[in-house]
Amino acid sequence: MLDTSGGEAPAHANDPNEPRGCLFALSQPPLMIFLTVIGVLLLMAAVHDLFLL
Repeated sequence: MLDTSGGEAPAHANDPNEPRGCLFALSQPPLMIFLTVIGVLLLMAAVHDLFLL
């Protein structure tokens, strides 16, 4: 295992001003639920247009 008890942490590890990036944003459950709902609505509209019209 990695020993993190001694020494100083890297400068970027605890910087609150450091942007976390897109993968951090996509890992949030409310955003994923929202994107899933939008995706299902788009899929339902596509299926309706292709098969029922």
